[in-house]
Amino acid sequence: MSLRVSLTVLSTLFCVTINAQEQRDSTGTTELEEVVVTGQYNRQSVDKSVFQVKVVPRRVIDNLAANNLADVLNQTLNINIVPNPSSGKSGVQLFGLDSQYFKILIDNVPLINDEGLGNNTDLTQLNLDDVEQVEIVEGSMGVQYGSNAVSGIINIITKKSSAYKWQINPYVQEETIGSEYGFANKGRHIQSLKVGHNISKKWYMNGTYTRNDFAGHFGDRKGQDYERNDGHRGHEWLPKLQNNAKALVRYNGDGLKAFYRFEYFDEEVALYDSLVRTNLNSATQTTNPTASDEIFLSKRFNHHFNLSGNLIETINYDASFSYQQQKRDIETYNYRIRANEKFDQESFEYESRKGFYSRGTLNNLFRNKWSNYQFGYEVNAIDGYSSSLAGDFETDHIKRRLESYDIFASAEYIVSKKFSVRPGVRSLFSSKFDPQTALSLSLRYFFENGYQLRAVLGTSPRSPNYDELFSYFVDINHDLRGNEDLDPERGYSAFLHLNKEFWAEDSAWSLKRKLSAWYLSVDDRIELTIVNTNPLAFQYNNIDGYKTWGLSYANTLSYNKLQLSGGISFSGQSKSLESQEDFNDDYLYSVQLNGNLSYRLPKWNTVFSAYYKFTGKQYQFLQDQNEEGEVIFIKGEQDQYGWLDATVKKSFYDNRLQLTLGARNLMDITRVNTVSAGGGTVHSNATSSVLLGYGRSYFLKLSYNLNL
Repeated sequence: MSLRVSLTVLSTLFCVTINAQEQRDSTGTTELEEVVVTGQYNRQSVDKSVFQVKVVPRRVIDNLAANNLADVLNQTLNINIVPNPSSGKSGVQLFGLDSQYFKILIDNVPLINDEGLGNNTDLTQLNLDDVEQVEIVEGSMGVQYGSNAVSGIINIITKKSSAYKWQINPYVQEETIGSEYGFANKGRHIQSLKVGHNISKKWYMNGTYTRNDFAGHFGDRKGQDYERNDGHRGHEWLPKLQNNAKALVRYNGDGLKAFYRFEYFDEEVALYDSLVRTNLNSATQTTNPTASDEIFLSKRFNHHFNLSGNLIETINYDASFSYQQQKRDIETYNYRIRANEKFDQESFEYESRKGFYSRGTLNNLFRNKWSNYQFGYEVNAIDGYSSSLAGDFETDHIKRRLESYDIFASAEYIVSKKFSVRPGVRSLFSSKFDPQTALSLSLRYFFENGYQLRAVLGTSPRSPNYDELFSYFVDINHDLRGNEDLDPERGYSAFLHLNKEFWAEDSAWSLKRKLSAWYLSVDDRIELTIVNTNPLAFQYNNIDGYKTWGLSYANTLSYNKLQLSGGISFSGQSKSLESQEDFNDDYLYSVQLNGNLSYRLPKWNTVFSAYYKFTGKQYQFLQDQNEEGEVIFIKGEQDQYGWLDATVKKSFYDNRLQLTLGARNLMDITRVNTVSAGGGTVHSNATSSVLLGYGRSYFLKLSYNLNL
């Protein structure tokens, strides 16, 4: 889709649409001023926060009928969802940096996965059925959240209260996968049940169970039982079955608050090989086709215990203790296709992480009218494991224990009614790496005309991953090795935000505007370097750099029953490849646009919503060879595309019964072309494609709210 068409769509959204903010949702919670917890001393409104926090409220999650985090972030500026159909995972890029450079938290605790703690998380494994809102902070957050929070953090805030004595919410959701749907082996089928109960004024508990059956996308493939050896066996998008169970118990006393949250998650992903062995029997002239298949089994346990309250009247404390484990096992087997029979089965651990994490803060220390202070600690001890199949390592399996002990402090000074400043520092101590330091400085200024200016500067290290530390791929033609002496990368960022909210005198409408500018860089970036020319040998080293800068502008208009928002982001990215000769570090620029609307028709008790995002052409420099065999760098280009989701949500019987009809990917995006062009190169104008979606899909969601 062209940029002109995308601008036309956005202008249509601004001019034609109407949106409503519901004052009361179906669960009985009143929608008040947005309150955030990420990076704050205490829960406070977005307007009072020193950080610029993006909030995705429950209302938007429901309007999208979003089941996992990928469904929500797909519409957010500066974020790109990166699906991997061959593994069944979905990662994310924030400001062009992959998921190693930002953290995903649940209630301020980083979520473990089979590749890291808070990083490299598969977004499709994060169920949102018990979530109150999602908070996004852009920029280095090393002081508040430690290592690997280079480009930002995403904090998922779960629900911990209810306005009703009993709250019972079952729902079912049926969805096509592209044009494919069937009750047995096609489409997406979701069933969920949530039960909440206020035991007393101080005690609350809830439990949620969700089953999500994604049957995979066939595309031009023919599934598990296809017996021809023509490359069409299996799936284009792998089938996966997820089960997610959660439970919460919360105590809310006068001077003490506490909650315990437990989560169990399991997932089964099936990979059916496209290569089929015909096994011709020459004597009988018959065949017995077989294939070698794999099933990946992931399991996650998460125990989170939190205490908060008051010490010596004004001092607040908050402490979290978490034990988590996620393990990915693999089952390999041969499969007799006609007999539907497995043989030569083997099962073993593929990769895993498990460990203990704790974070605590003391807030409001020495508090007075002009200053406030916070001191905190963070401790984690993580055991990691990767089998030989998960990567090429020097030994058959890699086991590593990483311990870190951090302390941090910050202060907020109210210089005047208009101006406040918050400096912060964190010291990071690790059992593997030398001590590191993270710094931050945040400023907020209120102008006379109602404009708010925020400046946020921060740093954060990024720790090396398993491949960078332990890779070992050496044979007669290759020599690629990790480096256990690597240092963490260093991330720096500076963000500037200018906000203004306009209100009508009768409060019939409001308009929020935000202009943002940023600069982000990564030094000592880890890349493969040539350490020997004859024979050719490669090793990971701290040598390269990455820089990005950009501007974004966003508006949100609310009018009676109507809310409309839209934004544009322009950014440039540059890579300094000191590991290569004659590299090109020019900035490569791209643009994104988004527009969201929802309209509530009270007479019909119906909400109409649409969410659109346009991603312009994206560029990167690729290594190639010319006709003389010399290494050169050429410019690669990925086509622009637009993504549009739309829903209609109708409520019946005093909001007890809700029916949601919707469509995802109305622009029918599947593959996006990429072109490498460089005059005189051997790969000049070579075209390939990136698989981003499985086409236009439709869904129906039926939910019931029994509130007593």
